Amino acid sequence: MISKSFKATLICSIVLFSSCKEDTKIPEKTMSDNVLIQEWTGPYNGVPAFDKISVEAIKPAVEEAMTLNLAEIEDIANNTAPATFENTIVAMERSGKALSRVFAYYGIMGSNVSSPEFRAVQAELAPKLSDFRSQISQNEKLFQRIKTVYEASQKTPLEAQAQRVVDLTYKQFEMNGANLDAEKKKRYAEINKELSSLYTDFANNILHDEENYITYLNEDQLGGLGDGFIKSAAKIATDKGKDGKYAITNTRSSMDPFLTYSTERELRKQVWKNYYSRGDNGDEFDNNKIIAKILRLRKERVGLMGYDNYAEWRLQDRMAKTPENAMDLMMAVWPAATARVKEEVADMQTVANELGDNITIEPWDYRYYAEKVRKKKYDLDSEEVKQYLQLDKLTEAMFYTAGELFNYKFTPVPEGSVPVFHDDVKVWEVTDKDSGKHIGLWYLDPFARQGKRSGAWATTYRSSDSFEGEKNVLASNNSNFVKPAPGAAVLVSWDDATTFFHEFGHALHFFSADVKYPTLNGGVRDYTEFQSQLLERWLSTDKVINQFLVHYKTGEPIPASLVEKIKKASTFNQGFGTTEYLASALIDMKLHLADPTDIDIDKFERETLDELGMPKELPMRHRTPQFGHVFSGEGYATAYYGYMWADVLTSDASEAFKEAEGGFYDKTVADKLVKYLFAPRNAMDPAEAYRKFRGRDAKIEALMRDRGFPVPMD
Repeated sequence: MISKSFKATLICSIVLFSSCKEDTKIPEKTMSDNVLIQEWTGPYNGVPAFDKISVEAIKPAVEEAMTLNLAEIEDIANNTAPATFENTIVAMERSGKALSRVFAYYGIMGSNVSSPEFRAVQAELAPKLSDFRSQISQNEKLFQRIKTVYEASQKTPLEAQAQRVVDLTYKQFEMNGANLDAEKKKRYAEINKELSSLYTDFANNILHDEENYITYLNEDQLGGLGDGFIKSAAKIATDKGKDGKYAITNTRSSMDPFLTYSTERELRKQVWKNYYSRGDNGDEFDNNKIIAKILRLRKERVGLMGYDNYAEWRLQDRMAKTPENAMDLMMAVWPAATARVKEEVADMQTVANELGDNITIEPWDYRYYAEKVRKKKYDLDSEEVKQYLQLDKLTEAMFYTAGELFNYKFTPVPEGSVPVFHDDVKVWEVTDKDSGKHIGLWYLDPFARQGKRSGAWATTYRSSDSFEGEKNVLASNNSNFVKPAPGAAVLVSWDDATTFFHEFGHALHFFSADVKYPTLNGGVRDYTEFQSQLLERWLSTDKVINQFLVHYKTGEPIPASLVEKIKKASTFNQGFGTTEYLASALIDMKLHLADPTDIDIDKFERETLDELGMPKELPMRHRTPQFGHVFSGEGYATAYYGYMWADVLTSDASEAFKEAEGGFYDKTVADKLVKYLFAPRNAMDPAEAYRKFRGRDAKIEALMRDRGFPVPMD
C-alpha cells in the first residue's frame, strides 16, 4: 500500500529553489575539468555521464559546484539595481545548474551504487553542504531583495506562476530563519550543520545492518518457498561466497516473501527480528541516541523562530496546515484498522488451530497465516497470482496506461546510446503518440544489489520548465526486485506490482509537468503521493488485466475466475496494511510533539504504541530506529501521515472515474486528470487544483469504502 518515494537530490532543492534544474543551452561562467560538473552532452539534449561516475571525482565536484553557486548568489544579492522579479527571483531560478548536475551523480552514488568509500565522502561533505545552504538561506542582502519583491507583489500581483514562485520563495526563506537576528541565525546554522551529519550517520547505519544481517539456509530449510525465490537466494549466496547455501537478505524484497511462504517458523522469527531490528542492535550502528539528538535539535531550531514544536512549523505550508488536522484524519481511521486486525488475527488463529500447529500468532506468523486465510476465504493463492505478474509485462502495462491517459509512447533507446550507472539499468525515450514530439527519457533500475538502498523510489535528473525555453525530462524509477537466475522470468507479488505502478505515477507526474519556473516542480508533501497512489488503480482495470497479465510459461491470459478472486479479496488484510502504516505515521507525529529533553526512543515507541492499542501481532511498517523517511533527512518528518492524506484524495478521485461513462479510461475525466492533477505540479494550490478536477473537496467516505471499513455516519 505504501511505497517509498523521495528525490535523492532533495538536498539541493530545499534551499536553492532550483528543483535541481539543468539546462545545457545557457553558457556558464566556468568550464570545469571535472567531468561531474561539465554540461551534459550527447543525444536527447544532453544526458548525464553516468559511465564516468567515480568516488574520487565527487568530493571536488561538489565543492567546486558549491563555490560556483555561491558566486551566483552573491552576484544576485549585491546587484545595485532595485530588486525586481527578473533580477532577483528569475536570477535565482537560473542559478545552480552546475550543482544540480553534480547532485544527479551524488544521488545515484548515495542511493543506487553506494560503497564504504562513498559513505566516507558523504560524511565529510555533510557539514560542508550544511554550511553552504546556510550561506544562502542566511544571506541578509539576498533575503531583503526577495522580501522587497514579495511585498511589492502583495500590492501589485504578478501573473499566476510568477506570483506562486515569489510566494513559495519568500515562505521558504522565512521558514528557514531568514528573519532571525544575527545571534539566532548563527545558532540556526550550527544546528543544521550538526543535523546534516546525524542524518548521514542514521542512513549509513541502516545500510550497514541491511548488508550485514543475512540469514543463510541449507537445502533442508527451503520448505514452502517458490522455485524462483530459491534460485535467486542461491545466486545471492553464491555471489557472497556461500556456494550451496541460500541467502535471505535483510531487505523487504527478500524478507516479505520469506515470511509469507516459509514453513520454518524459527527461521521466520530470525528473519523478522533481523529486519525489524535494523538500527536497534545496541552496537556502534544503533540509531536510538541519534534520533533523540535529532529531535532535540529540531525542537531547538524551530524554537528560535517562536514555534512550540517541529510539527507546528513543518505543517504550515502543507495541505493539512496543522498537526491537529493530520492527527484527526489518522485517528478517524485508526479504530477501524485495529478492529480489522483483531478479525484477521482471529481468522489466522483458527487456521493455525485447524492445522494442529499449536501456536499463538506472533508478528513473524502474520504474513504466513494471512496467506493461508486468503486461500481459505477466497481460494486465492498469491503464488499462483505471481505466475501472471511478469516484470516485463507489467512494464508494458504501465506504458499502455501512460498511452491511454497521457498519450505517451515509450521506445527503448539503442543499447549503449545513453550512459547508465549499472548494467541493470534500461532506458526508454518518451514521445507524444500523435505528434512524435520528444518529451524525455525514462530510466529503470529494477533490481536489488549490494550498495543500493532498500525500497522503491522515483527521481528526476532533469525536470521540465520553460522560462528559458522548453526542456525535456530525464526521470528514473528504482526498485528492489530480487534478480532472477539467468534466463528466468521476474515474477512479483500483487503488492509489488502495485508499488511498481505507484512509482511510475511519480514519473508520469514529472513528464507531464507544465510549469514555467523550476521551483514550481517541487511538491507539497501530503499531496505529491496522491498522483502516484491514484495510478495504482489502473493495475486492476480490465484492459490491463486482459492484455498484460499472462502466464510466464504458457502465455495464457490470467483466468477470469482468478481475476474475480483478486477483486473479491481487494480489501483482504487491510487491517494489517493500514495499521502498520498508521502506527509509523502516528509515532512520527507524536515524537515531534513530545518533549525530547530526556527522551528514551525505545521506551517512547513502546509506550506510545501501548497507549494507541497497537495490536501485538504486527509491528510498525518502519520502526523508529530504521525510519529513514523521517530521520535520514527531513522530507517526511511529521509528514508520513501524507500518504493517508493523499489516499483520501486517491479514493475520492478514483470514484470520479468509476462514475464516468468510460470508466478508468474515460477521455473527459482523463483530460481533467492531466490538466489539473498532474501538469500543474506546484504551480497551483493543491486544494484549488483538486476542486477544479472534482468540483468539490475530497471526502473520507471513499477511503473507508475502499478499505472495507465502516463508513462514518454524519
